Amino acid sequence: MCGRFIIQATWAEYREYLTGFVPESALGRNDPDRYNVAPTQDIPFIASIGGECQVMDGRWWLVPFWAREIPKWALFNARSEDAYNKPAFREAFKSKRCLIPASGYYEWTKNAEDGGKDPWAIHLPDWEPYAFAGLWARNDNLDVTSCTIMTVATPKGIEISGLHNRIPIILQSDQHGAWLDTETGVDEAREVLTHHRAAELTAYRVGREVNRNTAQGRELIEPV
Repeated sequence: MCGRFIIQATWAEYREYLTGFVPESALGRNDPDRYNVAPTQDIPFIASIGGECQVMDGRWWLVPFWAREIPKWALFNARSEDAYNKPAFREAFKSKRCLIPASGYYEWTKNAEDGGKDPWAIHLPDWEPYAFAGLWARNDNLDVTSCTIMTVATPKGIEISGLHNRIPIILQSDQHGAWLDTETGVDEAREVLTHHRAAELTAYRVGREVNRNTAQGRELIEPV
């Protein structure tokens, strides 16, 4: 799963990685680095609107278009195996797929000595910027734009397999276009999600300050 993540690249850097999918207008954004993004906070994401890529902002906790109130059950992640036929995600999976820029994310393990939760920073080599596969929704009843991050079962044998049984999906770069394209069918979109970069992820322990969702600052990703 993914319950906290990191954004520490500029839009120019994301544009270099997400070739062709970050509009030039986004380069004028002056978003600050964020080292402890938590569910329900607003985050930027890239979506295709009328065939053109746009950077939008929305609540990280999907609010389906039909909801009459903010859902109380956790909708900040969506399982890639069954999101396509779940009521909360079904319509978004058909045509409201997005990319969520990130630089890394956190996972936790239980400390054998004191029983506390030890956080780990998980990232690509050299902290390469990337994008999670996501879904987005617009709820006019509540005037809320929102999104969620797609996850998959952690493949066996990869470096981070001992940290959690699920991981967020970081798409291979040649899959970005098909994922964003509103003409991509459901079956094809499901296939796109199998082309991810899980095997490239690496991790190291960081301090427990991350456990407070109000904590911020680059020191949060310093190794212990």
